[in-house]
Amino acid sequence: MTLRIGIGRYDRTQALIDGRVAVTGYSTQVDSPPLETLFATAFDTDQYDVAELSFSNFLYLTATGGCRYVGLPIFPSRMFRHSAIFVRADRGIRTPRDLIGRTVGVREFSMTAALVARGILQDEYGVHSRDIDWRCGPADAMDARPVIRVLPSGVRVQMIDEGQNLSDLLAAGELDAMVAYKPPKAFLEGVPGVVRLFPEPAWVEQDYFARTGIFPIMHLVGIRRELAEDAALCLAVCEAFSCARDEAIEAIGAYQALSVSLPWAATSLDSVRARMGRDFWPYGIEPNRPAIEALCRYTVEQGLAPKTLRPEDLFAAATLAWQA
Repeated sequence: MTLRIGIGRYDRTQALIDGRVAVTGYSTQVDSPPLETLFATAFDTDQYDVAELSFSNFLYLTATGGCRYVGLPIFPSRMFRHSAIFVRADRGIRTPRDLIGRTVGVREFSMTAALVARGILQDEYGVHSRDIDWRCGPADAMDARPVIRVLPSGVRVQMIDEGQNLSDLLAAGELDAMVAYKPPKAFLEGVPGVVRLFPEPAWVEQDYFARTGIFPIMHLVGIRRELAEDAALCLAVCEAFSCARDEAIEAIGAYQALSVSLPWAATSLDSVRARMGRDFWPYGIEPNRPAIEALCRYTVEQGLAPKTLRPEDLFAAATLAWQA
């Protein structure tokens, strides 16, 4: 059998993409398209046997019985999202609670980055999704109009007009804030008054991890439902991703020659391990249970899924005890 795999291109997946790490017992055909294309292809077609998936979309599709994939506890994309909230400083927004009653843009309400940012606002600062008026649409003029797969219940969400984009609306003051998985053009171009809600997000994120133990998960890997009964296959895929990740992290710490274009990469690795532990990017359910349970809870609290799922409801049976 040739496994058709669709994954993003990261240091932790590169060894799989270029074939240095194999899925034992199987040949592979690996594609690495842009992530938005990858997710749409995976959720809407049978092109991939194994695919990287948006965790938020995976959750509500699983909760409604419409997901063609079963999860494998491999998490190729993780990101703290305090840094994803941008505000108009001239609107008196100084703290997260100042967002209550405001109009906030987000490319797609259901995207995982926004799910996590809103969950943090609720858990840490008492700001619920229903306290905000949400506007959805392209992030900037070059962005495609998002495909809206689900609309939340109990939350005010409205699409912006055709031809508009969130960054320009933020720059013009027609939005009070924006949640974005990458800094909006208005921020990058230094539009006066467009700033991050948290001026020093790394400090806030480090404190959040120290208190909660959560390194937020953005994406997971899924396997087609009809293949998930094959325990040997599921475990072979998990081990391959684990080996690729280990190779990448080991390379970051190399002193002989830098594997990444950062002068003090090895020192940064030591600093991260001092704060987060040696295995700071774990795979498997148990070391990630707090992060997974938070996502399961957020998706119900924010009106995206009809019921709260447990981690055990999401992943292939053969992988429930596996970790690396």
